[in-house]
Amino acid sequence: MSETRKLAEQLIELPSVTPDDGGCQSLLAKRLSQAGFSIDYLNFEDVSNLWAVIGDSGPLFTFVGHTDVVPPGPIESWDSAPFTPTVRDKFLFGRGAADMKSSLAAMVTAIERFLANNTLNFKLAYLVTSDEEGPAINGIKRVIEAFDSSNTKIDYCLVGEPSSSESLGDTIKIGRRGSLNGKLKLLGVKGHVAYPHLAKNPIHIAAPMLSELVSETWDRGNEHFPPTSFQISNVHAGVGVSNVIPAGIEIDFNFRYSTETDDELIKERVVNILNKHTPDYELEWSLSGKPFLTQASDFIEIISDSVQNVVGKKPLLSTAGGTSDGRFIAPTGAQVVELGPSNKTIHKVNECVQIDDIEQLSTIYEKILIAINQK
Repeated sequence: MSETRKLAEQLIELPSVTPDDGGCQSLLAKRLSQAGFSIDYLNFEDVSNLWAVIGDSGPLFTFVGHTDVVPPGPIESWDSAPFTPTVRDKFLFGRGAADMKSSLAAMVTAIERFLANNTLNFKLAYLVTSDEEGPAINGIKRVIEAFDSSNTKIDYCLVGEPSSSESLGDTIKIGRRGSLNGKLKLLGVKGHVAYPHLAKNPIHIAAPMLSELVSETWDRGNEHFPPTSFQISNVHAGVGVSNVIPAGIEIDFNFRYSTETDDELIKERVVNILNKHTPDYELEWSLSGKPFLTQASDFIEIISDSVQNVVGKKPLLSTAGGTSDGRFIAPTGAQVVELGPSNKTIHKVNECVQIDDIEQLSTIYEKILIAINQK
């Protein structure tokens, strides 16, 4: 068994449902400490954040990841216990196998081999949190705020999120869309359905309003991003019977938006549409992250060339998918790219990663380090 697979299995064995780290960071810190890293824990509230660094000069290259995983759900739905790493048909199964404990292991073993065979010409760091799958408030976001006050500046950031689609390295993420959440409550007047003139039905108000929001063209995207998307994620109204007009309706929605617009403009446009239909509403906003994009750069080329060297073809450059912790690092000016295994089974029952991909990913990461060292 390879060192990378062995470490990945050790991490999977540690239940670390967000925000519980489950002891993963201690295991990783021990390996990195033995490789010469200085170790620090930047913990906030119930979230563990590991910061390990080695090197005294040059640009700061940082591997970024998370030890927390989503809940496994009903154990009986799994073909094997989610926190017992299990091999079947050349795949390693377990919660976190793809998202993203195999990446964390591949980073560590790549670092170990690189330091054993090269003189370090840059500053190398390893940053992981236990709050990526959860609210993401006390994880990388808080760490970057702390870095700002201590003048710690990341130059290159490689996030180990599962970026690949069908096969390892076929896709890398060079950016992500912004994510803006809205919670809307339309206010009506409760009453009997037989006397609608004595009530005000908020569902009837909501219907044309939502239709307009859904049909609105928010932007047309650009060469890197698809058009901004508006999606309704939850609707709740009524008291559970058929003869009562409800007093209100609650609607949750989300915008995944491109660099062609911004969150403040989206908010303004939404409010203008709401005001056309009713003044009686309450609206709360929460911003998960702004969009970011790493433009054509030497860093992207290094990663693309390293992938091609190992798997035989250059990756597709993409900004698709959900949010990642890269959204907190990119605004500092860092070049941020995401590269990890296939995302086909992430957050699913029987999450898995191809065994051969685990070691290949470590080799790609090592080649990236060698290329950075030669810059």
